Parts: sequence; structure tokens; C-alpha cells
Amino acid sequence: MLTQTLIFLIVTLGDLFALALLLRFMLQLLRAPARNPFSQFVAALTDFVVRPARRVIPGWRGLDLATLVLAWLTEMVQSWIVLQLKGYELGSAAGIALAALAAIQIVRLTVYVVMVAVVVQAVLSWVSPYNPLAPLLTSVTRPFLRPFQKWVPTVANVDLSPLFVLIICQLLLTVPLTWLDALIRSML
Repeated sequence: MLTQTLIFLIVTLGDLFALALLLRFMLQLLRAPARNPFSQFVAALTDFVVRPARRVIPGWRGLDLATLVLAWLTEMVQSWIVLQLKGYELGSAAGIALAALAAIQIVRLTVYVVMVAVVVQAVLSWVSPYNPLAPLLTSVTRPFLRPFQKWVPTVANVDLSPLFVLIICQLLLTVPLTWLDALIRSML
């Protein structure tokens, strides 16, 4: 019982911190407004670890690799701790498997971020289109919605592109990511 509670806390806190780091990376990558209160919150929440990491991990072509590497390391350490608590004997190939598992978790978190951003933007466009989060959500979802908006016509002034993005995200979560996750876990 105590082990399950500890695993729950480690997974929850690890995923939340990795999510904050991933959001910071995505907001910078997608050129989201930095003056938005949400962007400032994410930056303030992760500054204590990102600033020192930038001294060691340089950026590349405008990408903040330190933030992405920290999110990946967070997932990797979290997976290692959880497997240790569950009593797994990790062999020599465990480091590679944990690294791959952490990468899959980062991709999974990214897909969830896109799904939530698309849903929240769709709801806000109907309920409160002038919400302060609207420009931030638009900059996050635009690269994913734009290809579908070119090919899918609006029906009665309703944009159906979010529906297609959500379907593709769900397919990504169920088919390749689940298969890769199961394959890597079998190697541990």
C-alpha cells in the first residue's frame, strides 16, 4: 500500500514537472507570446533548473535543447525510480530501454498537450473568444490545425479541423506509441 502511494506521488510529480518543461519548450518553439501570464508562469516554474542547464546544454538552431533534455531526464529518472520500487532487476540494456521509454513518454505528453490545447481553444472560441489565453492557444494549435483548414471546408461556419487533429492524435496514442511502449517494457 505504501509502495503504491509512493509510486503514485512520484509519477504525478514527475509527469507534472516534465509537462511544465515540455510546455516551456513548446511555447518557445511555436513562438507563443512570452508576455502571456501562462507563459510567464511556466517560465517562472522551471527557471530554477533551466537556467543552470543552459550553461551545459547549448541551444541548437533556436531550439532550447536544455529544456527538452531536462524533460526527458525527468521522465527517465521517474521511470527508473518506479521500476526500482516495483522490484525490477534492471540489466545492462536497461539504460537504453529507459531512455527510449522516456522519449516515448515525452512524445505522449506532447500529443496530450496538443489535444488539450485544441479542445480548450475550440471551447473558448464559442464561449469566450477574447479570453487572454486565446492568442496563446492559437499559436500552439495553428501549426496542427492549418493543414486541415486548407482541405476541410467549414460546415455552417463551424471549423471541423480540430476534429481531425483529435482523431490523428488519438490514433498516434493508440497504435504506434502503445506498441513501442509495450515493446520497450518487454525488454526491461
